[in-house]
Amino acid sequence: MKLFKAGAAAAVSVVLALTATACGGSSDKASDSGASGGAKKDKIVIGIKFDQPGLGLKNPDGKFTGFDVDVATYVAKELGYQPNQIEFKQAVSAERENLIANGDVKLVVATYTINDKRKAKVDFAGPYFKAHQDMLVRADDTSITKAEDLNKKKLCSVTGSTSAQNIKTKLAPDADLREYPGYSECLTGLENKAVDALTTDNSILAGFAAQEKNKGKFKLVGLNLSDEPYGIGLKKGDKDLQTKVNAALKKMVEDGSWQKSVDANFGPAGYKAEPAPQITEGS
Repeated sequence: MKLFKAGAAAAVSVVLALTATACGGSSDKASDSGASGGAKKDKIVIGIKFDQPGLGLKNPDGKFTGFDVDVATYVAKELGYQPNQIEFKQAVSAERENLIANGDVKLVVATYTINDKRKAKVDFAGPYFKAHQDMLVRADDTSITKAEDLNKKKLCSVTGSTSAQNIKTKLAPDADLREYPGYSECLTGLENKAVDALTTDNSILAGFAAQEKNKGKFKLVGLNLSDEPYGIGLKKGDKDLQTKVNAALKKMVEDGSWQKSVDANFGPAGYKAEPAPQITEGS
């Protein structure tokens, strides 16, 4: 009987252990801010762009590269996640707020400019980078040298981006605005002469222009039409996560990882990034 009881007790212990393991996994929409109580979470879901070379690009082999990818990976590490615990989810411009609000992602690191309209819906950490709005045109086009030249011309940007609206409302009200789902579609339209210019942040445009397949086809006009401070989007009111992400960004700058990533991702395009900006969100 003693042997039987000992065996039964062991079996119960195994069942309880398995039950605890099954209940202990985290879901994509968990509200934790990282590792807590010494326990590692299964994964963290981070929204990035999939079509921005130099910033957030999904390569044919399924791997992700770019400055935003490096920032996301570094921040995730500081929150307690290894690279194999990160799930990258595509965050197109028009869906970034919804992805955060619905809990589909924990963070959005996707050339996400901090502005008051967006801050009404989500919170930000950062900024971690400062870009400026510019325009990309065909290399042989000499007719567009300033924003006003876009009047009566076809201007492309992505749905949900603030860049085209900035030109349309302030600088070239007669521009024929064409909004496409992604930058790749705009670039194809530019090459095929379906549109005359593509506008967005200079960092994004430089990444496209520097691609091997695009070398010699396009050029940056060289305008600073706006300041674009990139922040990391997160759920509104999650001050604990905001504080942790800000701390991670500061550490990335201090230990040289930020500059190393800037050089690796933007250097080949000859794009000169500004120094890391001061963190203002959450302060």
